Amino acid sequence: MSLQWALIAGFLYLEIAVVLLLVLPLISARRWQSFFKSRFLQTLSSQAQLYFLILLAILILFFLDAIREMRKYSDKEHTADHQHLDAEMQSTMRLFRAQRNFYISGFALFLSLVIRRLVTLISTQATLEACSEASMKQAQSATQAAKQMMTSPKEELQELNNEINELKKELAKEKLDKEAVLRQSENLSEEYDRVSKLNSELERKLAASEPSKKDD
Repeated sequence: MSLQWALIAGFLYLEIAVVLLLVLPLISARRWQSFFKSRFLQTLSSQAQLYFLILLAILILFFLDAIREMRKYSDKEHTADHQHLDAEMQSTMRLFRAQRNFYISGFALFLSLVIRRLVTLISTQATLEACSEASMKQAQSATQAAKQMMTSPKEELQELNNEINELKKELAKEKLDKEAVLRQSENLSEEYDRVSKLNSELERKLAASEPSKKDD
């Protein structure tokens, strides 16, 4: 295997490992999102599209070259039916290499597109999870606020009832105190009338006894 195809094969193995890491549920979408937004990747994100297009163009060129080699040696295999056995074996080996290079470059090209799509889907999933969590928190806070609004009038009504009951008790107490004062005032007025009558009777008696003393 030549150097360029060894590099393509190594890149293919790296892509397989990356796809396995992205697909396996070992790392959550949020952790992948935080990794994608790391400082190192953020510095590369401005030129990531350019790098991807260059890589895609290189893989397409190798893929087309592998197709050309396959067609070239497959045509030679059909035309070399009566040639020497060594030449036929050499042509078959070259065709096998061309087919191997075709599969390597094709899978590398396919997995590069798959990785790009997986990264986009993981980022979208992380964003949707963050939005759904924020929506759930807002819904929970709104539910708690609604419950508080529903329970607060009951509490206020209970407080008003308690205040009314206390006012009724105070009013009843004041009525009792007023009735006691009224009874005391009535007793005092009756006592005053009785004392006034006694005083008037004493005055009459004194007035009746004074002429008799003068006659003596």
